[in-house]
Amino acid sequence: MLAFDSAGHACSAAVLGGGEVLARRFAPMERGQAEALMPMISAVLDESGQPLEALDLIAVTVGPGAFTGLRIGLAAARGLSLASGVTLMGITSFAAVAAQVAAERAAGRSLIVALDSKRREFYLQAFAAGAPQGEGALVAPEEVAAWLPPGPLLLAGDAAPALAGVIAARVDFALAAGAGLADATDVGRLAVAAWRPGLQPPPPRPLYLRAPDTTAPRP
Repeated sequence: MLAFDSAGHACSAAVLGGGEVLARRFAPMERGQAEALMPMISAVLDESGQPLEALDLIAVTVGPGAFTGLRIGLAAARGLSLASGVTLMGITSFAAVAAQVAAERAAGRSLIVALDSKRREFYLQAFAAGAPQGEGALVAPEEVAAWLPPGPLLLAGDAAPALAGVIAARVDFALAAGAGLADATDVGRLAVAAWRPGLQPPPPRPLYLRAPDTTAPRP
């Protein structure tokens, strides 16, 4: 299967097969995903020796994240799926980051994935035993304390350090080292775990959580 991500502050692509990562590319970047994504996809397909038409599944992150990067990834995924007939599956950026946290590290704590919204608010979602608890949300700093679940927390995601600064005086928490940016390998593993032969998932839809930064034109 082919998996890729361009929704956040990185761009990555990977081919997985037989329980192994056959090829992978990953690069942190604030912008430039539009130029980087398709060459990465081409590189991992070539390195793995797998033609697009031979794949069983394509997986892509659906956000939340940057509007431009998110649209680029979804458009690429839909185009590749349409051209090849390969099944397409969407994975949230929250789930991709949560997958980087070992179960024993989160034992006894609620896992909170905090992603950068490029604004003062946080993209937040809670997980327990690897499963999402409720929907993801866009949460302002002054509303964080009321949004968080009770008990000790484990924070992950590229906005986890900033979230820690907001809750430091009131909440028992720890930071999950190394769990920051979504990676195509985690997107792929999640998709493989959810996929079954003959499964036709619904078309991936973007998870924006906030309105785009646009204004209506004047009359």
